[in-house]
Amino acid sequence: MSDDEHHFESKADAGASKTYPQQAGTIRKNGFIVIKGRPCKMRMVVWLNRLVGAVCGHFDVRMWHVKWLTVDLSPVSGDGSQVVEVSTSKTGKHGHAKCHFVAIDIFNGKKLEDIVPSSHNCDVPHVSRTEYQLIDISEDGFVSLLTDSGGTKDDLRLPTDENLLNQIKSGFAEGKDLVVTVQSSMGEEQICALKDIGPK
Repeated sequence: MSDDEHHFESKADAGASKTYPQQAGTIRKNGFIVIKGRPCKMRMVVWLNRLVGAVCGHFDVRMWHVKWLTVDLSPVSGDGSQVVEVSTSKTGKHGHAKCHFVAIDIFNGKKLEDIVPSSHNCDVPHVSRTEYQLIDISEDGFVSLLTDSGGTKDDLRLPTDENLLNQIKSGFAEGKDLVVTVQSSMGEEQICALKDIGPK
């Protein structure tokens, strides 16, 4: 039995997690959150506080409602994602405060919602942004990018955002040196920004 060779096929990665836990009540502007398995990012948050339950000139202090509203000040072609609304409410003596998140997926732009008790943990994605120099655009819509080590990265498609797509195509056709920013999170990658560093 000791002479037999055993081969184990691992389907897992090196053990690095794609997310980390963060308390729902502590998630603030410019932070990321995972909703329904999709990475989303927060934008600018405006904080409003109002008491509810005022009846006949008095109000029940146990009932309150805190609400955050966000204002999107960035173009969608930036990283294409923002939390549209976050609200926290607590109702009654024994109730738990809850956070209501309304967010936009950072990759496909879809609107997602979730309600989480503010004391519970939410998943927050690890998000990285890497710059690559654009070398070539293939006919089938894939790009060839130059890495820091001098190799090429050929597994990314052109972005679906029309404005960014047109900027990349026109800049490349004019012979400009272009640097693209690739956003990576939870096993997905997408070109999210473009920088012109001058003519070739």
